Amino acid sequence: MWYRHEGDVITLMLYVQPGAKRSEVIGLHGDALKIRLAAPPIEGRANEALLRFIAGSFNVPLRNVKLKQGTLSRHKIVLVNNSKLNLESRLTSENFFKTK
Repeated sequence: MWYRHEGDVITLMLYVQPGAKRSEVIGLHGDALKIRLAAPPIEGRANEALLRFIAGSFNVPLRNVKLKQGTLSRHKIVLVNNSKLNLESRLTSENFFKTK
């Protein structure tokens, strides 16, 4: 499973591919959700773009999204705090992870 929901915290296991033409969710990559990012892996730009993408997708301020693990790796663990979205019901929506 690529996510865990515990209290007010959603933990996401992600596989990130930087340097894409646009930011989008591709699907599953093993036990992780694969995300392409339209940012290069230079000076933390891809990590910043990832956090902004996740914040927009979960409708939370950027300060509520933290990169817990994987700063220099394609495999990342991201925490989302205080999201009011019901993740389980939103997974069936095709528009959930579209860029805004």
